[in-house]
Amino acid sequence: MVRPLTLAGCPLHELLDRQIPKLADQLVRGFAERIPVYRRLPQEELDGDITAITRHNLRLISRAFRDRRPPGRSELAPLRESAARRAQEGVPVEALLAAYHLGARLVCEQLFAQAEPDDLDDVLEANRIILRYMEAATAAVCTAYLEERESQLSQEQHAMHATVSALLGGDHAALAGVRLAPRYLVLGVAAGRHPDEEGPGGAVAARRKLHRIRAALQRRAGGPVLPAFDAAGGLVLVPLHGGGPAGEPDVEELARAAGKAAGAPVWLAAECAPPQGVPAAARLVEEVLEVVRLFEQPPGAYRLADVLLEYQLTRSSQATALLAGLLDPLLDNPDLLRTLTAYLETGLDRRRTAELLHVHPNTVDYRLRRAVSLTGLDPMDPAHLQRIGAALAARRLTGPR
Repeated sequence: MVRPLTLAGCPLHELLDRQIPKLADQLVRGFAERIPVYRRLPQEELDGDITAITRHNLRLISRAFRDRRPPGRSELAPLRESAARRAQEGVPVEALLAAYHLGARLVCEQLFAQAEPDDLDDVLEANRIILRYMEAATAAVCTAYLEERESQLSQEQHAMHATVSALLGGDHAALAGVRLAPRYLVLGVAAGRHPDEEGPGGAVAARRKLHRIRAALQRRAGGPVLPAFDAAGGLVLVPLHGGGPAGEPDVEELARAAGKAAGAPVWLAAECAPPQGVPAAARLVEEVLEVVRLFEQPPGAYRLADVLLEYQLTRSSQATALLAGLLDPLLDNPDLLRTLTAYLETGLDRRRTAELLHVHPNTVDYRLRRAVSLTGLDPMDPAHLQRIGAALAARRLTGPR
């Protein structure tokens, strides 16, 4: 038979048993005084559920003193159930653990305050038992809490994904009963690869990049965003509750923040729409993103107005091929086409063009004169300049001829 731990000649577990009702009330008051989250709980809950689980914990400690062993799984079941309820109520897990540690400390202070030198061995053993009890109790509490939170998050994510799918699919029946925003900022997102995605942990790095992009957008959107994207990009719906452009987040700032968070190039295409207009807006931003990437635009934020010409050219027609053919006379001399392209990209700056191509400015002048003589299109003529720009864009669209 195991010798009971004693304090001043009295078995420790009996000493604790006699104090459980009074000590539990003291502990609950201590939780409310020292842990802010508990201070905000209803008095009914403190007097009911919190006091009941505190008494159960004290009984488990008493039994651990008596049997000199930590509690078993079945004995910890009420702790797991209580932790799950705290997760449902939104009590942070750190507050829950703070209550357990505070309770253990106050129990030790209360029980061992009158210990004598002759009690030292039993007091040390009792402290070891309490530590083993805390190890078992906190493991059970954390596991139950996290399982409940994961279940809640899974349900929330399922509901969120269902809402996104219904909005994008125009499924009004599925949206019945769902509280929708008056308008949505529909974002098309394209993300380049992070350097870590090239290594053996590429899949993990891609998911982390995605999480960082979503978090950055959510911080600046002022509320929960509805994502539907993968490692390469996709769509994000930002609920807008204000009226007019003043209520919209700064899309350029969103793009900068997303790129910084991703550690990789990020392109955003944006369009606002009411709930019933989300499917059309989603198609539009995907098309704008396609145009932006096709014409090798730099990372950043884009709306349809930023790529009107390029967008129109991608709506394939007989004119597209004819426009591209305007520059066919330069195909036998790639340097001429390269120079003309650089000249337009640098804003008709011959010196910057020369630097870009690593040639003398006089060489740029010579090549431009040759291009004019072959095509009949002079970039110094405003009317011709528009046609040259359209022809270059058409060539990007149609590829090598």
